[in-house]
Amino acid sequence: MSRLQVVSGKGGTGKTTVAAALALALATEGKRALLVEVEGRQGIAQLFETEALPYEERKIAVAPGGGEVFALAIDAERALLDYLQMFYKLGSAGRALKKLGAIDFATTIAPGVRDVLLTGKACEAVRRREKHGGFTYDYVVMDAPPTGRITRFLNVNDEVAGLARIGPIHNQAQAVMRFLKSPDTAVHLVTLLEEMPVQETADGIAELREAELPVGRAIVNMVRPHVLDEAAVRAASGDHREAIAGTLAAVGIKGGTKLVEPLLEQAAEHAQRVELERAQREALDAIGVPTYELPFLGDGADIAGLYRLAKELRRQGVGA
Repeated sequence: MSRLQVVSGKGGTGKTTVAAALALALATEGKRALLVEVEGRQGIAQLFETEALPYEERKIAVAPGGGEVFALAIDAERALLDYLQMFYKLGSAGRALKKLGAIDFATTIAPGVRDVLLTGKACEAVRRREKHGGFTYDYVVMDAPPTGRITRFLNVNDEVAGLARIGPIHNQAQAVMRFLKSPDTAVHLVTLLEEMPVQETADGIAELREAELPVGRAIVNMVRPHVLDEAAVRAASGDHREAIAGTLAAVGIKGGTKLVEPLLEQAAEHAQRVELERAQREALDAIGVPTYELPFLGDGADIAGLYRLAKELRRQGVGA
């Protein structure tokens, strides 16, 4: 399985929740996973009910089997200072540039620099080794920008490499792009079984393929159970109203006759949703990528819910 797992998705599909659950799933059986945030929203801290993440790798969860999940909120300015120290040994000079505002200028104005720093930091974490030679992390999971930005975000290193044709910046950008386009990376897109998210997923996958970035899976989130289909609703709403009322009375519900029509209306709405979701599943199948499916969490995405989602991902083969 690819060691860098990039998770994107249309806003509102729960991509941060899925990224967190994926990190937990990958960290089971004694593995170590780093969950990386690049948008500065502190969504990971909220999910794990911890204080805001600093610019340092911090353990936030223990996975089943003794694995560990660390988290890092990448700050572009701090990443640039790291970069200046790594390649130019600027140290205190880099800090002086920060005081003068040059660092802020570079990360907000210079084309593509911010995204290069964010992706570069994640790739550095993937490749980092301990003194004994083993990797520091078995997996790095990136909670990436939304689908509409993901290809440009990951491909921006090509743009910078074109601007700087020689030297450390050029070499760094090329090294990051080689890693992002290798089998060590997989880009997953989170979707719902709704028309707009599925269409945006299809468009996003097409863009990733055109950019030669490795597509992982479409992760269908918030899947609700199917209780009735349209045929069952038609059968119940035909000649069985009296039978439904009798069943309600038999279980002690008074005034069951008045409840038959509202129940049938809700059942019809459920059946309509089932049919719409079936059509969106067919649209996803047509894209030609494998999928994972995660259930709707009625109690919300709290820590217990994250472990439940992680267990479901493991059941579907994550980390196997």
